Amino acid sequence: MRIAISTGGGDAPGLNAVIRAVVLSAHNLGWEVFGIRRGYRGLLTGEGVIPLGPDEVRGITHTGGTILGTTNRGNPFRWVEKDDTGSEIEVDRSDELIAKFKDRGFDVLVAIGGDGSLQIAYRLHQKGLPVVGVPKTIDNDVAGTLRTFGFDTALTTATEAIDKLHPTAEAHDRVMVVELMGRNTGWIALYAGVAATADVVLIPEIPFDINKVCRKICDREEQGLRYSIVVVAEGAHPVEGTAVLVEGNRAGVADRFGGIGSQVAGAIADITGKETRCLVLGHLQRGGAPTSFDRLLGLRFGTAAVRAVADGALGTMVCYDPPDIGRVSLAEVVGKPKLVPLDCDTVQTARQLGVSLGD
Repeated sequence: MRIAISTGGGDAPGLNAVIRAVVLSAHNLGWEVFGIRRGYRGLLTGEGVIPLGPDEVRGITHTGGTILGTTNRGNPFRWVEKDDTGSEIEVDRSDELIAKFKDRGFDVLVAIGGDGSLQIAYRLHQKGLPVVGVPKTIDNDVAGTLRTFGFDTALTTATEAIDKLHPTAEAHDRVMVVELMGRNTGWIALYAGVAATADVVLIPEIPFDINKVCRKICDREEQGLRYSIVVVAEGAHPVEGTAVLVEGNRAGVADRFGGIGSQVAGAIADITGKETRCLVLGHLQRGGAPTSFDRLLGLRFGTAAVRAVADGALGTMVCYDPPDIGRVSLAEVVGKPKLVPLDCDTVQTARQLGVSLGD
């Protein structure tokens, strides 16, 4: 058996743990493993397909990033290249990718990715490419699994950052607005905001009223609490408004979320008269060594992916179904982002603790 591994989309702490687990568990079965560099680019552009054995994955479980590299511009169905005029256009190279995959004698692809990457993998599977998926994203928004690896590390980073803002906000009587990642879902913002005792948490699932946000801040002021911590997911938006985007400027580059933190901070300053500062954590949430939870989850996912290959369970994604690692059909999960349920325990906890969700 010859297994190929791809890591596409944004990186997440724990990727290398998954790679190591796939390689070692496959090696112990006498199988060969190869890594496709930078998503699918290694196959389509010759940027590299590398053999992976025990020596190549030694000592990488605790490291961040991915030894294979990754890219957000590697969709073979919407491949970006230049036409005769030098303009960037999108072309479908999926058939070419599948042909190159087969030419190299690969038997199955272990696709490690978030919802976007898994959608690509599923479309390739529909065209005949044998695939097993592994859910990866710091946003924790892949359906069919309670957790994705990378989320716990990002959550820890965000919580520690918010913890450090409390004393400086109190010292200066300031409002501190922290913008966290979370384009369509607010898992990081909600969990980190509640864990770090923020006063306001704004997430995409609950459109906010800025006047109610300011009311919370003013109520605290009247109680003698002259500072406040506001946590906002990058995809959060007001009741009568849309998410703030940074416009993409090249073919194949989507508009990026970002800027809502500054807008919220500006509105708070205008309405309350309070000195307000904004901090954007950005890619710090993707970096660093994975937590022990993410390391273990990555290792469990990787070995489970090899078991799925051994069982012939193609077209599936491994998933965390506590206390076990299970499988779910890719058809059931792709294109269905897992939103924060409005009636979930953590939302109820936030409300009962007096945290304003802006509504």
